[in-house]
Amino acid sequence: MAVQEDDKRTTDEAMSIDNLRGFVDLNVGKWTGSFHQFDGDGNLLHKIDTRLSASSYGEDELLSLNQSLYIKQPTSATSVSEEDEEEPDWVEYKIKETNMFTVDKYQQIGFFPKERAFSLRYQTAGMLDTTLRQGVLGEDDTGEESPRNLKLPSRRPSLVCENCLYSKEMDRRARAFHIMDPKGVLEMLIVFLEERGLENLTHPVLDNAQNDAERIIPFLGTWKGRSVTKRSGVYGATLSEADIVAVLEINDKGQVVQDVSSTSDEKKVTTNVHWEGKMSNNLVTFAEGYQMTLLPGGMYMGCPCDVAKCVADLKSFHLEFCWLESPSSRQRLVRTYDHEGLAVSSTYFSETKM
Repeated sequence: MAVQEDDKRTTDEAMSIDNLRGFVDLNVGKWTGSFHQFDGDGNLLHKIDTRLSASSYGEDELLSLNQSLYIKQPTSATSVSEEDEEEPDWVEYKIKETNMFTVDKYQQIGFFPKERAFSLRYQTAGMLDTTLRQGVLGEDDTGEESPRNLKLPSRRPSLVCENCLYSKEMDRRARAFHIMDPKGVLEMLIVFLEERGLENLTHPVLDNAQNDAERIIPFLGTWKGRSVTKRSGVYGATLSEADIVAVLEINDKGQVVQDVSSTSDEKKVTTNVHWEGKMSNNLVTFAEGYQMTLLPGGMYMGCPCDVAKCVADLKSFHLEFCWLESPSSRQRLVRTYDHEGLAVSSTYFSETKM
């Protein structure tokens, strides 16, 4: 029995190291992109050019990922000619190191090596706060605490969650952040669009003038695919897999209707969920207390209308990020939390439009 336990421990340890190595390899490189800040209604507030450099050191259980985010500074408006203009400055911000200790204790990683997707939990909004302050406050600042259209995150947010999806067609990724205020209400949404190995990135446009009513159109219809659910933690044990059919429609009354059918592989049990909601500009609010914020670029982000209410009612809740890379193909990542606010699982969806 003791030998079997030792063998099991060794297997688990090796698997966790393999997952950490896969996570590090997925992130390593030089990423060029942009940072987009939206309010909870999906309105673009600010955009900043960014670069991210990620490297690794150490081996096995000592393996670590180091990341530095470089934020482009505002150029001076006082230059009298183009000849006087200097190259823009890039300010460095070091992101918390990722290693075997932090991924479980602090970041509660949900990692899908094959699907190239992951979720992370942050203790504070420090990185976002620094990004926003340093990214826009320059010599031309008027002295106001917040420049026009800039929203600074709360110093003590209740929740900061990152969901990251990688492109299936190129070396590009979208990292989406939900930031909940101290009361558990959505404060802002952040999207980093990044491509590896390029100095000048041509990325999907997120600040286009697309009409609000058009943002939901790409998501309407019937989507079929597969889901994989894993528990949080670097071991990433698979909990379940299922066939998914998701339908999103607008009925004759102008209501947004969502029907999701999930059939598990293990027990062949089908679960059906029916929601009805209303749409106001870029925001879809369902009667069940869940909201979807429609973003440009074929994206939406979903979350409870009030996390604090879920916690008070001892109910679990989830945060969702969806990315349509093409009109007929989409990926979704859903992060599930228990009523204490701890990330317990992550679910990856790959779906095709029928």
